[in-house]
Amino acid sequence: MKKILLILVTIISAFIVVGCSKKESKLDTIINENNYIIVDVRTKEEYDKSHVKGSINIPYDTIDENTNLDKNKTIIVYCRSGNRSSKAYTTLINLGYNVYDAGAFDKLTLEKE
Repeated sequence: MKKILLILVTIISAFIVVGCSKKESKLDTIINENNYIIVDVRTKEEYDKSHVKGSINIPYDTIDENTNLDKNKTIIVYCRSGNRSSKAYTTLINLGYNVYDAGAFDKLTLEKE
C-alpha cells in the first residue's frame, strides 16, 4: 500500500511540475524558433526604466488597426502584472496576429536592460 501511495504521489508531482512549466516551455519554443517580436505593452516611462532586451514599446491602449507588426512572426507581449498584456493579446489576436502572452515582466527569465 505504501508503495502504491508513493507511486501516486510521484505521478501527481510530475503532473504539477509539467503544468507549472508549460507556459515557460512554450515561450522557450518560440524563442528557439527565432521568428518573433517582443512587445512591451507598459507605458513609455515603465519601458525606459527597464525592459526585455530587444523589445519594442507599444502601450496596450495604443494597439489598434494601425499597429504595423510582421504578421509572419509570433508577437510576444508582456507588461508589469499580466493584465495589460492580456488586453493587448486579445486586441492583437482580433487583428490577425499570432500572439503569445508572456505575462508579468518580473517573472520573465529573458535578458533585461
